[in-house]
Amino acid sequence: MKLEWRVARRYLASRRGTRFLSLITLIAIGGVSVGVTALIVVTSVMNGLQSELRKGILGVNPHIFVLTYGEGMRMDRWEEPLERTRTVPGVVAVAPFVHTEVGLRNRGGYPEAAVLRGIDVGQRGDGVTEIPRLLRESRIDLTRSRSGLPAIALGQALGARMGLIPGDTITVISLSNARMTATGLIPKMAMYEYAGGVRTGMWEYDNKFAYTSLSTAQDLAGLGQGVSGLEARTTDPYEAQTVSRAIDQKLGIPFRTDNWMNMNRSLFSALKLEKLALTLILLLIVIVAAFNIVSTLVMVVTDKTREIGVLKSMGMTSRRILRLFMLQGLVIGIVGAAIGGSLGALVTFVVDRFKLISIPGEIYFISHLPVKIDPWDLLTILVSTVVISFLATVYPAWQAARMDPVEAIRHE
Repeated sequence: MKLEWRVARRYLASRRGTRFLSLITLIAIGGVSVGVTALIVVTSVMNGLQSELRKGILGVNPHIFVLTYGEGMRMDRWEEPLERTRTVPGVVAVAPFVHTEVGLRNRGGYPEAAVLRGIDVGQRGDGVTEIPRLLRESRIDLTRSRSGLPAIALGQALGARMGLIPGDTITVISLSNARMTATGLIPKMAMYEYAGGVRTGMWEYDNKFAYTSLSTAQDLAGLGQGVSGLEARTTDPYEAQTVSRAIDQKLGIPFRTDNWMNMNRSLFSALKLEKLALTLILLLIVIVAAFNIVSTLVMVVTDKTREIGVLKSMGMTSRRILRLFMLQGLVIGIVGAAIGGSLGALVTFVVDRFKLISIPGEIYFISHLPVKIDPWDLLTILVSTVVISFLATVYPAWQAARMDPVEAIRHE
């Protein structure tokens, strides 16, 4: 093998005997490098997008919703099912919530539609979602206000669009608690004090959601002591479906559950399909680069025909000639994969570290392009590249190995 390696290294080098690789070898290595870089960047972007979306969704949403069958979102006498849900294995936190669609209007009359969430702001320790923690970090207190009005917090983007500052008064309009009168439908209206903006990092929630205390939301929605449902957090979010089935069995009719995996299944399925399609398309770049390796080795075989004949006449077997040219292809594949892997890792680090690429938040829920390298994806890309490069050497290496030494020496 030592002889084959020395000859292969010489064939890869420039004809002038310098240490620089020949132009055709550089082109072949460059093609492999570009393909590997593109694959790593694209798969890292798709991994980062899925990871960031998953993190954001799990931060502002519970793992499991406990609801009831029937018209409207209403659960009376919720204390007993809450305690029973808490005893289900895998559940680490449970809390009631109110969810209702509302209209908002500032002093100037500017209207906005929003989703109002009534939460248990008295939670301590690990809450069901990150919202109570974010409120505390932003020093937003929903239990009291300077004016004596109920306090309300809005998503940061929503509050900025309405031009609100803490202490402003806004009108909240709820159609879910509207009264039918002789003059028509009259919605429930209440005055609230704006307590501040909450930034979750998810564009959809920062742009549309509002938060207030559970009792305030109950009054606005006309639920009395009832709630819209219960929200639960599990030890492992990826076991939400299993725990959800256990809660269903524990509570029975008329209760039902839903979980974050079912609610966002279409989104993550679309992202997974998009990742697969882009990977297959960009894999063609590596395959094209493999054809460059074929053409490179064919040119080397043609150029070194007489030398191959001399080597065979001196006793070098066809098997060793075969290994010689396969080594060349492997070197091109390994060097190209190493360069492409390094460039891909560098590009992904720079894009993620400095948040260079902005994306439309209304589509992807987040405002910048997240990037995350998956070690298994990286290993798969590098190994696949080397294997494809090796397979590309088979034909030209076989052509060189089957040469007749006499005919090869006579070659002009």
